[in-house]
Amino acid sequence: MPGVPDVCFCDEQGQFHFVELKASGGRAVDLSPHQVSWLSNHRRASVWIFVRKTKTAKQPEQFFLYHGRDAMDVMFHGLDVEPVYHSEGLPDWGAIFELISPIPSHKMEEPD
Repeated sequence: MPGVPDVCFCDEQGQFHFVELKASGGRAVDLSPHQVSWLSNHRRASVWIFVRKTKTAKQPEQFFLYHGRDAMDVMFHGLDVEPVYHSEGLPDWGAIFELISPIPSHKMEEPD
């Protein structure tokens, strides 16, 4: 189906999350009109864009996470849009999953 993100997963709370995966060699992010439409139409849901920027002679590999509501801006302005998460080198997967699927505060409390 055109525009549907690459990854869909269900967390421990039964909530679904969608992630569009992209790779970039520069500042541009190649989102198709179908992808932008899908992400924008579902902007109130947990929809995300995860971009891997390849390393260059001057910069290490980088990773960027954007919420789907920013899809139009990312399509037009690429990696110049302020990300929700950014890392140089290996990403912190725990931090990324916490942003995508926050643990409810009552789950974080230790039982008595």
